[in-house]
Amino acid sequence: MSQVTIYTKAYCPYCVRALSVLNSKGVSYQEVRIDEQPELRPEMIERAGGRTTVPQIFIGQRHIGGCDDMLALDASGQLDPLLHL
Repeated sequence: MSQVTIYTKAYCPYCVRALSVLNSKGVSYQEVRIDEQPELRPEMIERAGGRTTVPQIFIGQRHIGGCDDMLALDASGQLDPLLHL
């Protein structure tokens, strides 16, 4: 299974939705809460190619985008292969 990293904030409905999808698939992930660790926000922005919104989701070293991007990958059947499910 690929390593998944997701940058989130509390009270973010898109973050909750993205985490819910990962949980429903039984995927383990590293959640980085940038509201609790604001010093990691610049790292997220750099890794995400300048994107500043959350969530920002990475599978391995590949940036897949935010929640809507992950849902689109899932709907097209491309998410599970990336996760190696």
